[in-house]
Amino acid sequence: MKLSLAVLLTLGLLQPSCGLPLHVDPPEPVVAMAMGASRQFTCSLPCTEGTARVQWRGLDTVLGAVQSVPGSSVLSVSSAKLSDAGTRVCVGTCGNQNFQHRVEILVYAFPNELVTLPASLVPGQDQEVSCTAHNVSHTDPDMLSFALLLGDQELEGVQALEPEQEEEIQEAEEDPLFQVTQRWLLPILETPAPRALHCQVTMQLPGLQLTHRKALPVLQSQTSLKPQSPTSSDPPEAVSTEALDIPTLLTTPQQDSTLSAKALSSTGTCRPEIHQERKTTWELVCEARCGPGVAVHWTVAPGGLEAYKKREAGAQAWLSVSPSSSIPKGWFQCRLDPGGQMTSLYVPGQVFPKSPSAVALWIGSLVLGLLVLGFLVYSLWKRCRPSLG
Repeated sequence: MKLSLAVLLTLGLLQPSCGLPLHVDPPEPVVAMAMGASRQFTCSLPCTEGTARVQWRGLDTVLGAVQSVPGSSVLSVSSAKLSDAGTRVCVGTCGNQNFQHRVEILVYAFPNELVTLPASLVPGQDQEVSCTAHNVSHTDPDMLSFALLLGDQELEGVQALEPEQEEEIQEAEEDPLFQVTQRWLLPILETPAPRALHCQVTMQLPGLQLTHRKALPVLQSQTSLKPQSPTSSDPPEAVSTEALDIPTLLTTPQQDSTLSAKALSSTGTCRPEIHQERKTTWELVCEARCGPGVAVHWTVAPGGLEAYKKREAGAQAWLSVSPSSSIPKGWFQCRLDPGGQMTSLYVPGQVFPKSPSAVALWIGSLVLGLLVLGFLVYSLWKRCRPSLG
């Protein structure tokens, strides 16, 4: 014989459970909290059959984080850590009725710490660019996504490469945070070029969407050479122009003199400067004439810094290649510490021309050979010519 519903309730085999009488603030089933933020979750239950008992529960609920009084319970999450994420349950009892409400707390980290490379883009060239989001907690592509924008639209013709991620080194922190890097191969930017592209990183959470943007400036003007007077013996003078506050220098194969990229901001902030030198080997020198206590470091070079001979000594740093190598093509960048000011230098690729001494030796050998050959031909002609009657 089937037991009636009233009998089952009387025996306690079924306990009515309904979340409607519970008043929970915030009411959403999933609540996202930024790492380090604080929030309170309030749960109350009106009861006409005496005093209601209400209590927040959870396996990871910290003792002292819950304060309950008859009819109400408050859960406090202070300075949220990633380990605070999880499910909490508010349980309420009114007479013979039991109620519950589940809340999933999601803790995230998504600071506005985007880094883009290179320092600026050059129109008319194929280029690889990267955008890195630092100290993020979610690396799932369903939650964290990258886009390269022209205006408010995604740039067409871009090839996205496989994203990379690695754990950030945190001091005295238990929560693992990551840096995620997205790289793209750009199509050639036609002229006139846009002033900038933008890397956009979006974190999509339940009921919450967060977005950060970082500009990738596009070079609008390039360094040119002042015309040299025919009677002048001085080397050509480099005139540096700036695009979006990024100093750049374009060199040419005819330039054998020392050239430099140097900048001071409008506020007088000291920046490093880059010299290109051609001695027995091709070499770049980054230096900061900013007084004592500063140092410069190379941060970007075509093909990676490991492909060069690098030497750093306080306010000066050198990069060089072997005499048999070609001059690399791309952006070089060095940074000033402390302060973080950076200077960039663009160098077109080229093959080393033969040194003047080698050319002179080759020409001298050729002339000497021609003279010897001419003497031998004359001697044979004089010996073999028929005698005149």
